Formats: sequence, structure tokens, C-alpha cells
Amino acid sequence: MDCSKMSCERDGEHDNCELETSNGLLTLMREFEIVRNPSMAASLYTIKQKIDEKNLSSIKVIVPAHRKTLMKAFIDRLFTEVYNFEFEDLQVTLRDGLLKQSTEINTITAHELEEIQSEIETYLRSLPALKGELTIITSPLIPDIFIHGFTTRTGGISYIPTLSSFNLFSSSKRRDPKVVVQENLHRLANTAGFNVEKFYQIKTDHANEVWIMGRKEPESFDGITSNQRGVTIAAPGADCIPIVFADPVKKACGVAHSGWKGTLLGVAMATVNAMIAEYGCSLEDIIVVLGPSVGPCCFTLPRESANAFHNLHPECVRLFNSPRPHIDIRKATRILLEQGGILPQNIHDLNQDLNLCTSCHPDKFFSHVRDGLNFGTQIGFISIRE
Repeated sequence: MDCSKMSCERDGEHDNCELETSNGLLTLMREFEIVRNPSMAASLYTIKQKIDEKNLSSIKVIVPAHRKTLMKAFIDRLFTEVYNFEFEDLQVTLRDGLLKQSTEINTITAHELEEIQSEIETYLRSLPALKGELTIITSPLIPDIFIHGFTTRTGGISYIPTLSSFNLFSSSKRRDPKVVVQENLHRLANTAGFNVEKFYQIKTDHANEVWIMGRKEPESFDGITSNQRGVTIAAPGADCIPIVFADPVKKACGVAHSGWKGTLLGVAMATVNAMIAEYGCSLEDIIVVLGPSVGPCCFTLPRESANAFHNLHPECVRLFNSPRPHIDIRKATRILLEQGGILPQNIHDLNQDLNLCTSCHPDKFFSHVRDGLNFGTQIGFISIRE
């Protein structure tokens, strides 16, 4: 790797040195590819792409001791826990044949960390969008006093196939680092018009707890409600339903994450009830929009789990007598909302691409069912305009 930015020259001067090579290393270096970029961030991100192309996770880094701490700081931000790094000191000789002594620098200042973060963010901001334009699906039922929408998978910078391109969730089990997800989120905020500094996302537990904004945040929750202007709340989804709630009368909103477990546990009505209890909302004023989710065409459960949906309503289950019946979590959610008192005409679950099966449309949506454990995530979001 070769780069010429200040961050790569922490000792304040260019290294005028050559590798201390053995015959073994010379042989190995015939397999090497040189990456040259104007910054450490650009170089490491390019290398990350090459590592991911080969689906590698164990990486040896041979680096001069005085640059090891700096390199680790960049790696911590550009890679996740999927990768395992082993560091080895690089022995170098000056052009006059003298061995260069290199002492490891074990500390890095807060200012240097800020510069590293800024360099990475600036580089990621310069990257072109992948797989088309950023697309936001909205509902005509929600008035303009709210900013809201549901994302698709296009218009971001995530390049790993199952995460490409507008992944909006990072975890230790996926190859998309937080900085990439944050850049995608920045692009969404700029397009939709909300403040990314006041953005809060559900911490899913596939249950029915609701966090009322302003109260103490629980460790995990599958619903959020808010009446604070300028604060954006969001629910993830990658087969599970991201649900958005809006009350234009009381100027309150909510989001919920509803998988099959959350659906049966009543997370949608739990969010509605929180809005009623906290903000004085009326059932007839609340609008509910169901974002894209897996359809009954692609989602099955064991017979014993399917029984609960069949008991709710037979139309929620297809091929009930098969070993794995097909489940319609969208129909189940609508039934539960109507039973709870939400007006049928205030529930939007069709049209505007909302009812497209996430698993059936790989060009538009991420899907856990389709893509397995390294799946990407879209979101539903809403805020009250300031």
C-alpha cells in the first residue's frame, strides 16, 4: 500500500527505505498487488474491497512499528468483527544499507482520531452511488407536516452483494462497518430532508416493548413514539414489516418493527396504545402504513407456529395442512389493527410498491429469507417537520 497523505506520515517525514527481504518473501511478493491512493482511507477501503471479493476474514498486516497504532485506528473504523487481524513488525533498511530502528507508538490523540474519522468520512462521501438512484417510497395518506418514507436497496455505497447498495444497519456479524452505514444514512437525510443528528432507530428484540421518546431508553424495543419536532424515528426491516404511524391531529408519530413474533405479540397495537396514552391520540385519527415485507409466497413457519396465525384468521395461512404452511404477516397485522380500532381506510398496506414481497424482488429490497445471515436492511422512518 502506498499513500501520500499526512495521516500516513505520522512521524512527519517520508520513509526513504526498502524492504528487508528474504527469498521467501520475494517469492511471495510476486503474488502481491500494489494499491496506490492519495489517502490511507482510500487505500484501506480499496484493500477491504479486494478482501471481500475473496470472502477472506483472516488478515496479516506487516507494518512499521511506528505506524501500527495509526493503522489499527483506521482498521477499527473500516472493518467489523467479522475480520481477524494479525500484526507483524516490518523491518526496513535505509538505502545506505543501515537498519532503521522503529519504535512503536502506543498512543493516539483525540485530535488524531478526529482527523482519521474525518478523512474516512470525506473519502466515503466522494464515492458514487451504486445500483441506481436513492429511492424513497411514501404514502399519500400521511400529510406533509411529516417527513416519512421507506427505503429500497438502491443509491448507497455498500458494495458487498447481499448488502448492496443502501444497507442501513451495521453489526459485528456483517461486513459493512458503521461508517459506511452512516454515509448511507447521511445520503438519505439529505434526500428526505431530516436532521441526521436527531435520528433514532429501533433496537429489535422481536417483541412488543415501545420506547416513548423522552423517557429512559430501554435496552431493546420494537416500537418508538414521539411528538418532538425535528426528531426522526426509524424501524428496520428485511422481511419483517417496518411500520409507520402518524396522527396529524395531535402531531405525534411512531414506528414499529413487526416480524412474525412481534405480529403475534401485538407490537403494532402496542405502538398505537402508547400514542393514545402518551399524547392523547384518538384511534380514528391514527394513520398506519405498512412498509415492504416478505409475502406469504416466500415465508413459511412450522405447523405449530402457524396455528397461532390460523387461529387469528384462516386467511393468514396458506397450505395449512403442509409441514410448513405459508404465513401472511401483513394480513395478520391489518386484522389486529382493525380489531384494535384503527379505521380500515387509515391502514395503507397496498400500492406504491409497499406490498411487493421483499424476497421476490432482489432488485428493490433486502431479504433475510433470500440472502441468509449476511443480509442488508432497509428502514421505515418518520419525523414531524420543525
